[in-house]
Order: sequence, then C-alpha cells, then structure tokens
Amino acid sequence: MQYVLTINQRDSREVGDLVPDLLKALRHLPATVPFQRSVGDEVQGVVPSARTAVDAALLAIRHRRWHVGIGVGTLLPPVPERILDAKGHGLVYARRAVNRAQKTGERIPLAVEGPDAGIAGEAEAVLRLLGHIVYTRTEAEWNVLDLLTPGARGQQKFIAQELGISTQAVSKAVVRSHWLEEHATRPSAARLLDLAYGPASLPEAAPAG
Repeated sequence: MQYVLTINQRDSREVGDLVPDLLKALRHLPATVPFQRSVGDEVQGVVPSARTAVDAALLAIRHRRWHVGIGVGTLLPPVPERILDAKGHGLVYARRAVNRAQKTGERIPLAVEGPDAGIAGEAEAVLRLLGHIVYTRTEAEWNVLDLLTPGARGQQKFIAQELGISTQAVSKAVVRSHWLEEHATRPSAARLLDLAYGPASLPEAAPAG
C-alpha cells in the first residue's frame, strides 16, 4: 500500500510559482517516490506510511496556498524515481481527491480518496479539522511551535529564552494553538488513512470513473 499526494497551487497568477518552496519544505519526509514538480504548479509524491502522508498534507495546508489530494492505493511495480513514470490506482485516487479539494470553497482544501470510500471520508473529515487548526495559526504561534518536540518535557523555558519572551507567553501560545490536541489526533487520522485501503485480504477495487 502506498499514499500518493497530489498538491497543486492556488492563486499562482497572483503570487508566482511557489513549487520550489514547497519542495524544500517536504524534502525531509521519507518518500517512496520523492516529491517533485509533476506539471505546471503541481507537486506529486508517494510516501510509504499514513503518518508521513498526514505530515505532508498538514505541512502543505500550513502554507495556505495549496489544494491537497491524498490517494490511498497501490502503484504498479517497479516503482519509478520519476512520478510521471508511475502508474497505479493510488495516482487515480489522488487525482480525484485533488480535483475535489479544488472545489471546497472556503473550507480547508483537502480531500482523501481510497478503495473504502466511507472510511476515506472519515479520514478526510478528521484531516480537515486538523487542517483548520494548522491553517489558522499566527506567525507568532508558529515561532513557538516550530521549537517544540512532541512528548519532550521542560521545553518552554528554553523556548522562552530563545525567543526572548516569557514562559507564560510560550504556554499561552501552545494552549491557544491547540498544539497538544493536534499531535494527539494525528495518529487517529493516520489510522483512518490505513483503513481506507479496505480489508487487507481483499484485492483493491479499480476506482470508478
């Protein structure tokens, strides 16, 4: 099973080509097929785990300029280095998802498609809630959050010293940004993406349309 992300830019005529910036932000994530420009202002990549798919999707949503489609499915072997050479159901699902994401209007522009449409819809709903949390954070909150490590203790005093602010200000930023809630929910989103593939014992159905 693979997770294909198709991410295309919003308002590219107004702000210019942001693909290089997004590729730079995504390059640290493990990938089966590295994130790369597929065509025009679009980025595609294939990741081996649902957790990495969640990380990549929320990273793109954070930047506020991208439609995000996640396709849960397989690629035909052998898996290529270039995304344009890849084939398989996962790519079809990702294309369908990003097309829907482009039609979300004022909602978080993220969609999920997979063999189990019902569970894919549940994964999409959870990811949109997480996306809303990420999307609405302020720059000041991100200055704090980018220095935090999930699960580590005793960080707030160090961060306060690094940023030249009070520990109370750090604490308020963490609470206000719902950072703890976000990271507690990410595994649930990843689990739903896993389940969207359907029963492991059954062959993947070809996507309709």
